[in-house]
Amino acid sequence: MIRHIVMWKLKDKAGGASKEKNAEKLKLILEGLRTNIDEIKAVEVGIQINPDEKEALDVVLICDFETELDFKMYTRDPHHKKAIDFIEEVAEQRVFVDYNVDL
Repeated sequence: MIRHIVMWKLKDKAGGASKEKNAEKLKLILEGLRTNIDEIKAVEVGIQINPDEKEALDVVLICDFETELDFKMYTRDPHHKKAIDFIEEVAEQRVFVDYNVDL
Protein backbone atom coordinates (compact mmCIF):
# COMPACT_ATOMS: atom_id res chain seq x y z
CA MET A 1 0.00 0.00 0.00
CA ILE A 2 1.15 3.57 -0.70
CA ARG A 3 0.62 6.28 1.91
CA HIS A 4 0.63 9.92 0.75
CA ILE A 5 0.98 12.59 3.44
CA VAL A 6 0.91 16.30 2.61
CA MET A 7 0.97 19.26 4.99
CA TRP A 8 0.39 22.91 4.17
CA LYS A 9 1.06 26.25 5.78
CA LEU A 10 -1.74 28.57 4.68
CA LYS A 11 -1.52 32.28 3.97
CA ASP A 12 -3.05 34.48 6.68
CA LYS A 13 -5.56 35.70 4.09
CA ALA A 14 -6.22 34.54 0.52
CA GLY A 15 -9.11 34.69 -1.89
CA GLY A 16 -10.89 37.15 0.39
CA ALA A 17 -11.02 34.66 3.27
CA SER A 18 -9.11 34.11 6.50
CA LYS A 19 -6.67 31.27 7.09
CA GLU A 20 -9.28 29.54 9.28
CA LYS A 21 -12.02 29.75 6.62
CA ASN A 22 -9.64 28.52 3.92
CA ALA A 23 -8.53 25.62 6.14
CA GLU A 24 -12.15 24.53 6.56
CA LYS A 25 -12.81 24.85 2.82
CA LEU A 26 -9.65 22.91 2.00
CA LYS A 27 -10.69 20.16 4.41
CA LEU A 28 -14.03 19.80 2.63
CA ILE A 29 -12.38 19.76 -0.79
CA LEU A 30 -9.84 17.12 0.25
CA GLU A 31 -12.40 14.91 1.98
CA GLY A 32 -14.52 15.12 -1.18
CA LEU A 33 -11.73 13.55 -3.21
CA ARG A 34 -12.59 10.16 -1.69
CA THR A 35 -16.07 10.37 -3.18
CA ASN A 36 -14.80 11.30 -6.63
CA ILE A 37 -11.58 9.30 -6.99
CA ASP A 38 -12.01 5.54 -6.71
CA GLU A 39 -8.28 4.89 -6.33
CA ILE A 40 -8.26 6.47 -2.86
CA LYS A 41 -8.75 3.67 -0.33
CA ALA A 42 -8.70 5.91 2.77
CA VAL A 43 -8.45 9.63 3.43
CA GLU A 44 -7.99 11.68 6.58
CA VAL A 45 -7.75 15.47 6.78
CA GLY A 46 -6.84 17.40 9.90
CA ILE A 47 -6.65 21.08 10.82
CA GLN A 48 -4.04 22.30 13.31
CA ILE A 49 -5.55 22.69 16.78
CA ASN A 50 -2.64 24.76 18.10
CA PRO A 51 -2.59 27.73 15.69
CA ASP A 52 -0.42 29.90 17.96
CA GLU A 53 2.63 27.77 17.22
CA LYS A 54 4.45 29.76 14.55
CA GLU A 55 6.33 26.76 13.13
CA ALA A 56 3.26 24.54 12.94
CA LEU A 57 1.64 23.73 9.63
CA ASP A 58 -2.10 24.26 9.24
CA VAL A 59 -3.64 21.34 7.33
CA VAL A 60 -2.63 17.70 6.84
CA LEU A 61 -3.86 15.16 4.27
CA ILE A 62 -3.25 11.43 4.65
CA CYS A 63 -4.34 9.17 1.76
CA ASP A 64 -3.84 5.46 1.18
CA PHE A 65 -3.68 3.71 -2.19
CA GLU A 66 -3.46 0.01 -3.02
CA THR A 67 -0.75 0.41 -5.68
CA GLU A 68 1.67 2.94 -7.15
CA LEU A 69 -0.48 2.94 -10.29
CA ASP A 70 -3.51 3.95 -8.22
CA PHE A 71 -1.47 6.78 -6.71
CA LYS A 72 -0.36 7.95 -10.16
CA MET A 73 -3.94 7.86 -11.42
CA TYR A 74 -4.98 9.99 -8.42
CA THR A 75 -2.35 12.61 -9.26
CA ARG A 76 -3.73 12.87 -12.81
CA ASP A 77 -7.41 12.99 -11.87
CA PRO A 78 -9.25 16.25 -12.71
CA HIS A 79 -10.70 16.42 -9.17
CA HIS A 80 -7.17 16.33 -7.77
CA LYS A 81 -6.09 19.04 -10.20
CA LYS A 82 -9.03 21.20 -9.10
CA ALA A 83 -7.99 20.79 -5.46
CA ILE A 84 -4.46 21.85 -6.41
CA ASP A 85 -5.82 25.03 -8.00
CA PHE A 86 -7.38 26.04 -4.67
CA ILE A 87 -4.30 24.99 -2.71
CA GLU A 88 -2.02 27.09 -4.91
CA GLU A 89 -4.21 30.10 -4.14
CA VAL A 90 -4.26 29.69 -0.34
CA ALA A 91 -1.03 27.90 0.64
CA GLU A 92 2.41 29.39 1.11
CA GLN A 93 4.27 26.18 1.95
CA ARG A 94 3.87 22.46 1.27
CA VAL A 95 5.75 19.43 2.55
CA PHE A 96 4.99 15.83 1.69
CA VAL A 97 6.12 12.24 1.89
CA ASP A 98 5.00 9.18 -0.07
CA TYR A 99 6.00 5.74 1.17
CA ASN A 100 5.17 2.03 1.15
CA VAL A 101 3.14 0.66 4.05
CA ASP A 102 3.52 -3.01 4.89
CA LEU A 103 0.40 -4.41 6.50
